[in-house]
Amino acid sequence: MKKIITIIGARPQIIKSAALSRAVREVFSDKIIELVVHTGQHYDQNMSAIFFDEMGIPKPTYNLGVGSGTHGQQTAEMLSAIERILINEKPDALVVYGDTNSTLAGATAAAKLHIPIVHIEAGLRSYNKKMPEEVNRVVCDHLSTLLFSPTKSGFDNLKKEGFSELTTPPYSADSPKIYHCGDVMFDNSHFFATLADEKSTVLEENKLTSGNFILSTIHRNNNTDDPHRLGAIFSAFLAVLESYPEKEVVLPLHPRTKKCLTNLSAELQEKISNQTRLKIIDPVSFFNIIALEKHCDMVVTDSGGLQKEAFFFQKPCVILRAETEWVEIVENGNALIADADYDKIISGIQALYKRKNTLTYPPLYGDGKAAEFICREIIENL
Repeated sequence: MKKIITIIGARPQIIKSAALSRAVREVFSDKIIELVVHTGQHYDQNMSAIFFDEMGIPKPTYNLGVGSGTHGQQTAEMLSAIERILINEKPDALVVYGDTNSTLAGATAAAKLHIPIVHIEAGLRSYNKKMPEEVNRVVCDHLSTLLFSPTKSGFDNLKKEGFSELTTPPYSADSPKIYHCGDVMFDNSHFFATLADEKSTVLEENKLTSGNFILSTIHRNNNTDDPHRLGAIFSAFLAVLESYPEKEVVLPLHPRTKKCLTNLSAELQEKISNQTRLKIIDPVSFFNIIALEKHCDMVVTDSGGLQKEAFFFQKPCVILRAETEWVEIVENGNALIADADYDKIISGIQALYKRKNTLTYPPLYGDGKAAEFICREIIENL
């Protein structure tokens, strides 16, 4: 029996962990024991605790309650607490997801204690180390023993950095194993899509018509904390709504973004307030975001996760960043990079509407069984 500890802290990690926890519970319960450590990096009730109830994720064995803070403060508090847990629990492996401070803290603590690290979403690169996520993911990859990349490009990135696909057991941080395994979020999208339609009320509550609205999310601090960039994004939304009078823009507003709206000019704030087809709503539950993704006709976002999910649900996407880790969807024409450029956002939306019906959605992210594959590899190789 393998004992694993899973580290989660931010909303996307909670969602991703559902796939692995489901595979453990339904297929590998006689071979894997999973303990969940929630760092508390996201502390908003609607963006964290509700997901455990909705998706059947095991309640955390440990909840660190770290909350917000500077990168150094947050990471240090997590690292210290996770280290104590690892010493007490003595797991066979530590599982981390993605690229948050929770990921970095968990990987660093485990590496110092010589506990094998399983990194899910390994190999993703923006090649922009000004992004804290890029630093976190690179460091975590180079500490890990089993590295599971959701994409071929991520797998190739690892090879470029010196990882070999020819290593043989026993695997360790000095002789790691790399995989191209598909995406656990694709597993989840398949599993939860039907439940989302049954449970979600977000369309009715906001009087939305399926196929007639753009879904947007904005949360990255280089967009939210810079009034020029945030103003350009919202000004572009207003211009698009003028050009498409039948459309609406729905924006579940991250708390950071809501606070930062007050830094925009009074004139722009008034225009935003007066545009009734720009629907700013509170952060939504997982089932509600899935429903919005399924029923929108386009996504405009700076979220890496939402870029992929747009592809899963066959929706074009405008990316509010200067780069993306999900290069496949750009190369295939399903997404365009606009950054926070007013003209590029507008032209990107217009271009994707024009070619929307000609886009293709090949199986770039696996077969929906990535979590089961990962569990088998943990059992066999750790």
